Parts: sequence; structure tokens; C-alpha cells
Amino acid sequence: MPTRDEIFMERCIELAGKGAGYVSPNPLVGCVIVKNGKIVAEGFHKKYGAFHAERAAINSALKKGISLKGAELFVNLEPCAHFGKTPPCSNLIVEHKFSRVVIGIKDPYHLVAGKGIRLLKNSGIEVKVGVLEEECREINRFFFKLVTTGLPYVMIKTAQTLDGKIADIKNRSKWISSPKSRRLVHALRANYDAVLVGKNTVKHDNPELTVRMIKGRDPIRVVIDKKAELSLKNKVFAGRFSANTIMITSHLANISRIKGLEKLGVKIIYCKSTNGIIDINDALKKLASIGVSSIMVEGGSFTYSEFIKKNLVDEFMIFIAPKIMGSGIEAFSIPNQFKNFKQFNYYTSGTDVLVNIKK
Repeated sequence: MPTRDEIFMERCIELAGKGAGYVSPNPLVGCVIVKNGKIVAEGFHKKYGAFHAERAAINSALKKGISLKGAELFVNLEPCAHFGKTPPCSNLIVEHKFSRVVIGIKDPYHLVAGKGIRLLKNSGIEVKVGVLEEECREINRFFFKLVTTGLPYVMIKTAQTLDGKIADIKNRSKWISSPKSRRLVHALRANYDAVLVGKNTVKHDNPELTVRMIKGRDPIRVVIDKKAELSLKNKVFAGRFSANTIMITSHLANISRIKGLEKLGVKIIYCKSTNGIIDINDALKKLASIGVSSIMVEGGSFTYSEFIKKNLVDEFMIFIAPKIMGSGIEAFSIPNQFKNFKQFNYYTSGTDVLVNIKK
């Protein structure tokens, strides 16, 4: 049976989720204000640069003419104590004389990291920290990974047959997974900052890597092509989405092709390479430096293997279709014991089985 504080925190987490896909690289935050045991106002961080959840909830209460003196404030992440895109939320809470603040989890970002909690306590407000802490950590796993390691959260997504193939011997892969699984993949794209593929996936599949089967934000499209050999006519470089595409390349890149890509609006990021292979760790650091906090890796086999070898994967989502290909391209070409992974879950997705593995 959930406690009173847990019930209100569950609502904060639910509200926070409404900002998924729009607030990055900021965290997902929801807030509820409680007075006389009842929720009187709510708010969440809607998009990057907009009001933080606490300010949104406080503004909502004030518009209703509600006095906040002596009220309780619930929020899934520690209120900020620094000036960023908006003023500090901790100061605002103190200003309105709340009696109690319940926080899901401490913010690991170095400009907050307990400062918000101390400010509230030093102002005489009762503060409780650690309500539904794991759930609060989970909803902000992208943000936590970025601010604690300087790297984006990485999820590998693959659709494969029962015998582990992602394409036939001619590199044909449409369609292995069920329509329901494909809709889920589009929903995932909308929640990740970027979708990343290797050169061969673009060459053989010519994917758009946009969100189409649901309503949602298109991710940044990232293509690894160390020599910049891909045709400019590929869908990832074409049309109105070209400015939302990044090519990861190296000093081996074809200069005339690079100039052509830049004319289309494609952003070029040069990365280190070893033995002709892009340094994935360097690529991730450079993507993080421009605000990419989460990446969904969608192919192909060689790209998957590079991420796995460098221990840069935080999560796997493997859709297994009830089909046997017999021969073809394997999803994973190197062994992986999943020794550093703790969560293993299995779901049905249309006619497929979805295996979800997390650290």
C-alpha cells in the first residue's frame, strides 16, 4: 500500500513524463502542490527554456488565488538553486513560505547537488528526500547519465528473427518486426534526442529515421561515415529534415562530399579514428557537448559491435520476430555476457517478443 507521500510523488512522475522528448538536455520534472491534504495545483517542465515544474505549479496556484503559505510541495527532482534559463526554484519556494517540501531524488548536476535542499532547510522548511527514489532515477536516466559521465545514454534497438538475423544475405530487412513493434519504435524515436546508424544501414535501407507512425518530435539523425562516401540523395540528407542530420566522420572524409552535405544543412562532426574506425567514445563526447543526452542506435551489425566492445551501451531493446531466415546478417557479431546489466524484462509486442535489458 503506497504511503501518502508516495501517492503524490507518483503524480509528480506522471506529470514529468509529459515533457519527454521536449526538455532535453534538461531533466523531466513534475510538481504538485498540496494543501489541506489535497492537490491544489500542478505543473511540469514542458520544454527546454520554459518554466521549471515548480514555477509552473506555483503560477497555477497563484492564478487560482490560492495562498501557498503552509502548503506542501512535491517534486521528483531536487529544486534548482542556480540561475540558468530561468531563476532558481528553491528561492521561489522559500519566497512563498511553503511548510514542507518532498523530493524524489537529489539532483547530481554540480550546480545543484544538494544546494537546493540546503537552501530550503536553512530557510526553516521541512524537507524529505528519497521518496520513490528508484522510479525518480529511472525517469531521468538520460539526464543522470549525461551529468555524471559527460556521455549520452545509449540504447541499442534491433529487430531480428528467431535465428538472430537482422537482414538476409542481400541486406534486405523490411519488414522483420510486427506493425505494433514498429509503432513502438517510432514512439521511442520521439523520446530520444538522436537516432544513430552506420553507413551500411543508410546504404542498404535508405531510412528516413523520422517519427511517422505516431505524433511526436523528430530526433536528430546521426550517421557514421568515416570517409563521407554516402550519396547525397539518401533520405537522411534530403528534404526539410536535412538540417536535423549530423554526419560523424574523420580526416579520411571526401572533401567535395562534405561540402555538398554542408550545402544541404547537414552538420559535420570530425572524430578521432583508429585503424580506419571511428572512435565511438570521442563521437559520444562531441554529441554530448552539443546537448545530445540520449541516443537510440538503430543499426547495423558493425555499429552495434563497436558500441558493445567499448562498453558504451546502457540498454538493449531487442524485438524478436517469429521468423527464421536461415542465412543472412547477424545482429551481434561479438559475444556479450551482459555482466554489467541488472534488469531483464520480456514483453509481447504484436506477434514479437521484446527483450529489454538495462544496467
